[in-house]
Amino acid sequence: MTRRLISSGSAFEERIGYSRAVVVGDTVYVSGTTGYDYATGEISADVAEQAAQTLRNIAAALAEAGASLDDVVRVHYLLPDGGDFEACWPVLREAFGQARPAATMIQVPLMDPAMRIEIEVTAVVGSALAPAAG
Repeated sequence: MTRRLISSGSAFEERIGYSRAVVVGDTVYVSGTTGYDYATGEISADVAEQAAQTLRNIAAALAEAGASLDDVVRVHYLLPDGGDFEACWPVLREAFGQARPAATMIQVPLMDPAMRIEIEVTAVVGSALAPAAG
């Protein structure tokens, strides 16, 4: 079975020694990802915007692996303040409303106080559900 590494170009990957994503077979493991815009190095103070940017970062890694947010089967949400989670729900529902992955929210300190949410996902290429008829 082959193993392929995907990088976002984040300086953290080189400094710490990890990959944005690892692909093994049809499974894509995406590392905990935050709301930094990799092009500008900036992060919004708004938790919902951080969630949206985080999902854009994750979607880019998944696309490089041949997958999409619709292929996500497991998601972990990490927030320093669990009270911020509800503000993210509309963004999360938009991203995962079709896939409806198994999910867990964990309240935990993050590496930088500017980070208000971190998201980690596992996807299986080609596992997206067919759109509901209706």
